[in-house]
Amino acid sequence: MEVAGINRMNSRIGNQNLILALNSGSSSLKFGLFRAGANDEEPVLSGSADGIGRKSGSFRIRASDGSLLVQRNDILESQDDALAAIGEAISAHAQSTPTAVGHRVVHGGPWLRTHQIITPQVLGELRSATHFAPLHIPQALKLIASAQANFPGAKQYACFDNAFHKTIPEVAAHFPLPQRLFDLGIQRYGFHGLSYESLVHQLGSDLPQRAIFAHLGNGASLCALRNGISIDTTMGLTPTGGIPMGTRSGDLDPGVLIYLMRNEKLDADALEAMLNHESGLLGLSSGESDVKALEVRTRGNDPHAALALNIFAVSVRKMIGAYTALLGGVDLLVFAGGIGEHSDYVRSAATAGLEAIGLTKDKIRVLAAQEEIQIARHCRALL
Repeated sequence: MEVAGINRMNSRIGNQNLILALNSGSSSLKFGLFRAGANDEEPVLSGSADGIGRKSGSFRIRASDGSLLVQRNDILESQDDALAAIGEAISAHAQSTPTAVGHRVVHGGPWLRTHQIITPQVLGELRSATHFAPLHIPQALKLIASAQANFPGAKQYACFDNAFHKTIPEVAAHFPLPQRLFDLGIQRYGFHGLSYESLVHQLGSDLPQRAIFAHLGNGASLCALRNGISIDTTMGLTPTGGIPMGTRSGDLDPGVLIYLMRNEKLDADALEAMLNHESGLLGLSSGESDVKALEVRTRGNDPHAALALNIFAVSVRKMIGAYTALLGGVDLLVFAGGIGEHSDYVRSAATAGLEAIGLTKDKIRVLAAQEEIQIARHCRALL
């Protein structure tokens, strides 16, 4: 963008109530800077730091018209580094600071199920809930602390990825375990809620009564919706549950875990590492979790790659069939997420033969998840 164009953009932005939405991944940090528009949040800047801590890392920022403002191909060692780079870019290109920062928080445990301002009490609840998501909550706490340091004048908000699924009934929320465990918070929470909310918002009045959403990325889940409300979802207590994913196992026979503990002598940490980082597509294919790469290997007659993709697609197909039965039919199936949006192979394999239960091609759509703008919407409402 030319300097004059940037100056015009800056003059339009002024010192409005800008909201910075942060969407943290295991090795990435997506963000969006939004201002209040006439009818919805309007993007000012957007971008991402990908491959954090890796030699292949990259950092890109785009203006509201999609033009590239910043591109760096170097190593950002941590999310703190990525957030500092985002702060510098906001200062340079928006010439303002955000009024609020919204954080995607994957899991808040049993007591944090609504989007809310971050207070010392909320931080204390998050720390006490670490055992519900030991891979996600410590990272969220660290990023919140970094955002507080980088944007000391901004209000900080937590937007919980499981809040959307508060509506699922007891028949879906309860695991077949002793009631005392449910009372301790051992239940189905579900995740990808911000993605699903954004799809509901995009569809608006076009959303029919019976819908199934499939957010398929490195983390993947499906959700059954009746009248735009979540009534069941595949992920459970943690984002490890449900269908197989890039490196996560999904649901397993509990006997598998007992076997691994007894015969392989795996403790809790070793089990956690295996189920979250060494399983799913990576484990099935003997070393590859990227669907594009697996498709290439499948075309080259690699049986392990073909098996991995087929297991993934069939797992999605099974859940579409189950949710169609639960809903009493299906009026719309939406694919979202990196795989859902870009892999014709997976979408075709996941829907093969489902015409028999009424899922015809005219009922299938592909939409981009818009988690950052959904975070901004929640923050604006809370402001």
